Amino acid sequence: MIHEESYFFRMSKYADRLVEYYEEHPEFIQPESRKNEMLRNFIEPGLEDLAVSRTTFNWGIPVNSDPKHVVYVWIDALTNYITALGYASDDQTNFEKFWPADVHMVGKEIVRFHTIYWPIMLMALGLPLPKEVFGHGWLLMKDGKMSKSKGNVVYPEMLVERYGLDPLRYYLLRSVPFGSDGVFTPEDFISRVNYDLANDLGNLLNRTIAMINKYCDGIVPDYASKVTPYDSELSTTAANVVGRYREAMDKMEFSTALSEIWTLIARANKYIDETEPWKLAKEEDKTAELNSVMVHLAESLRITAILLQPVMIETSTKVFKQLGLDEEPKGLQELRFGEFPHNTKVVAKGDPIFPRLDAETEVAYIQNKMAEGAKSEDTSVKWDPEQTELVSEKNKEIKYEDFDKVELKVAEVIDCRKVENADKLLQFRLASGDSQDRQILSGIAEFYPDPNTLIGTKVVIVANLKPRRMRGQISQGMILSAENPETGKLQIVEAPKGMPNGAVIS
Repeated sequence: MIHEESYFFRMSKYADRLVEYYEEHPEFIQPESRKNEMLRNFIEPGLEDLAVSRTTFNWGIPVNSDPKHVVYVWIDALTNYITALGYASDDQTNFEKFWPADVHMVGKEIVRFHTIYWPIMLMALGLPLPKEVFGHGWLLMKDGKMSKSKGNVVYPEMLVERYGLDPLRYYLLRSVPFGSDGVFTPEDFISRVNYDLANDLGNLLNRTIAMINKYCDGIVPDYASKVTPYDSELSTTAANVVGRYREAMDKMEFSTALSEIWTLIARANKYIDETEPWKLAKEEDKTAELNSVMVHLAESLRITAILLQPVMIETSTKVFKQLGLDEEPKGLQELRFGEFPHNTKVVAKGDPIFPRLDAETEVAYIQNKMAEGAKSEDTSVKWDPEQTELVSEKNKEIKYEDFDKVELKVAEVIDCRKVENADKLLQFRLASGDSQDRQILSGIAEFYPDPNTLIGTKVVIVANLKPRRMRGQISQGMILSAENPETGKLQIVEAPKGMPNGAVIS
């Protein structure tokens, strides 16, 4: 525990106002699970005031009125969002133009700073809040976080050098729902490259370019609609995909947006099988149908390349080049099926943009690269505990004397039920060695839909926490629970069943 003179920001004064803002602006914190974390972990237990200056070191920005204090780094960092735009300067043009921000996109580990401290600071200044804060997740491995000692570290530079930038960007945004934690495996990565990129997109482009050269002397025919029985379905699919893609991108549901693009790609591949252009080419009276098939395929690829631009920059350029286009980024409002430029000549011979990979070879390559970073199995020689970086969610170090003040006890759940008019609270009646049963309220109702299943469970409680009222009822302590970092699910910490009620945990 660090003792130092500090100035404090009375965050507690704004707690109710902040919760009210959350309720009135449900889109403010995304995904919604992040909002639940902020409420459950920081606000509902009682929002603490924030130390906004430090005196035990001198690096940082001095407080003008009291130079022995320096500004707490997060106060400095957060205000940069507006001071960089000229707030409170002689020229506020950029601030007035660009603030409030449409979105702050941050890692989930700093959501608290952006959705509690920052909004309250802005409220105190009388300034508008950013429209949205999106907390994205972490990229994990099957056995948890990446660690050299586990031999499961994957460096993006290695993947980009061997497979290119676009396949990695595609994989990360397609396989991992944005906002959630995701798991990387070499098998899944190579599978995505082979099936999605080489088979689906790559083959569609290769076949289209080859057929336009073979049947149309390399010139894309002019667009005509409803020439074959399958034209309308393909064009309708494209129009629907563009609409749903836009909605998904606006919500930052990138995995969904990419899935929509592959709906169009799959439909175009099926269109080839349905129309059988190789048969149309053999019949002189089917020239119109053959031309329609060629332009519909070329147009599907043009739409695909435009939609892929935010994610696969290099791939889009390659598709445009093979189609003979110099396509500029186009707003989705202006994107229409059937606008392929007149008299466009495709390349004479298209190179595969995603050659198919030997899955076994490439999976082994990635695994070997992961293993190269692993530490020796004999960790007893190299392990130095003094070099261990200790990780703490709280970022607050305490001394033993401080911990010794906390009294943990074993308690048995005698009864458990939901608190009336409080969706998140459970009311526990506990036998914990007191003169009679005690009551604790806990905000874990969403994780235990049937509270009766907890009756008889031995739990660990903080027995000497100062009682406080919640929803008009007394809560006499705290029940310990653990949070799964991958799912966000809370689970009560259970005590050994054989321990007597009231046994002190030390």
